[in-house]
Amino acid sequence: MRLFSKFGRKSQTLTMKTLDVTQIKKDFPIFEHNPHLVYLDSTATSLKPRQVIEALDAYYKHFSANIYRGVYEISEKATKEYEETRKVIADFIHAKPEEIIFTRNTTESLNLVAYALGRVIVDAGDEIVTTVAEHHSNFVPWQQLALENGAIFKVIDITDEGNLDIYVDKIKYQKSNIKDINQNSKINLESIITKRTKILVLTHISNVLGIVNPIKDIVKAAKAINPHIIVVVDGAQAVPHLPVNVSDLGSDFYAFSSHKMLGPTGVGVLWGKYELLSSMPPFNFGGEMIREVQIEKTVFKDPPQKFEAGTPHIAGVIALKEAVRYLKSIGLETVHDHEQYLLRYAVEALKEEFKKEIQIVVPEHNQKSGILAFNFKDYHPHDIAQILDENNVCIRAGHHCAMPLHKRLDLQATARASFYLYNTKEDVDKLIKGLQKVKNVLR
Repeated sequence: MRLFSKFGRKSQTLTMKTLDVTQIKKDFPIFEHNPHLVYLDSTATSLKPRQVIEALDAYYKHFSANIYRGVYEISEKATKEYEETRKVIADFIHAKPEEIIFTRNTTESLNLVAYALGRVIVDAGDEIVTTVAEHHSNFVPWQQLALENGAIFKVIDITDEGNLDIYVDKIKYQKSNIKDINQNSKINLESIITKRTKILVLTHISNVLGIVNPIKDIVKAAKAINPHIIVVVDGAQAVPHLPVNVSDLGSDFYAFSSHKMLGPTGVGVLWGKYELLSSMPPFNFGGEMIREVQIEKTVFKDPPQKFEAGTPHIAGVIALKEAVRYLKSIGLETVHDHEQYLLRYAVEALKEEFKKEIQIVVPEHNQKSGILAFNFKDYHPHDIAQILDENNVCIRAGHHCAMPLHKRLDLQATARASFYLYNTKEDVDKLIKGLQKVKNVLR
């Protein structure tokens, strides 16, 4: 069954916290060079504020040296700035610095866990559980691991409302204060998670549905069923938009990317519980993750250095902390409220203007980020995106690296607009105007 809206007239009172978007946009140089740009693709990658760009520039201009390996001043400066970012990230997600590993992106972070831990603990007949709503980066590595090791690969479905199709027996677990995950579900989590389940992988926020999954409740319920289960969370769409406390969520690993949270491309973050990181073998071998090499054996450093072989994207890591500081200066609660306002405004505007010509994926949900996936009449999403581009409106079109989810929705592709702190009501109005042009050109 397709997860589309029931169309009707405006019914919500739209309010939001004050956010001076005009002032914010002055911090993003791309708008100086593209003053008519309507950027609605932040789910794919965010724009970069001046502070981040200047931090990148400063490294290359003033202290462009490798980290750790030099006793001279600019190398020590680079090392200090690099390690300062580790502390800033740890504070941002309520973790310890030694639990923060820098990678290239969320994809590499998830693959690191799949290779360094999954291939050690998963045997034939064991179970790996994921969901149909995952990005390919949190689906394919685990699928391939199951195929290689002979494990059982289980996929949690979604309901017609877009929620994960699982619930918890509240009578059995009421002493643990575990909430019902989804009262409309017919699938008990206990029928999915068993004593043979080694790994559970979940997205915090779907990059298509935009729904915020109740990670804390699911983790608590899963670990009540199987205390030894390892839970891995893809937080790529959550960390840029919501306050995240990994200590409170209860998962064992949490992965996200710099480039989706105003930072540079080429930098990812993996958080993991230190005792697990300590027990895992390295993912890559090479420079700087070595404590001692002999002909007969090699001794590796402790985490996080054990997982950071070779020269990293030093400039990118250093600049990432400026992105975090920028987000903290505004407040993620304010960012989230602003996105919610724009999302509600966009959904109502689309329904009002196009009625049944527009099909919106999960428009009515009280736990969503600023992601709006839709299809417009019989027009292909790629044609829609191309015509919108003629009006300087940037959206994404395709399956968004979520083919199993699109198959579940009985869709080949969708158009996707996504909102962030630099978007306005006027951007939504220009999206509507652009879709009117699509209708006129393609009908």
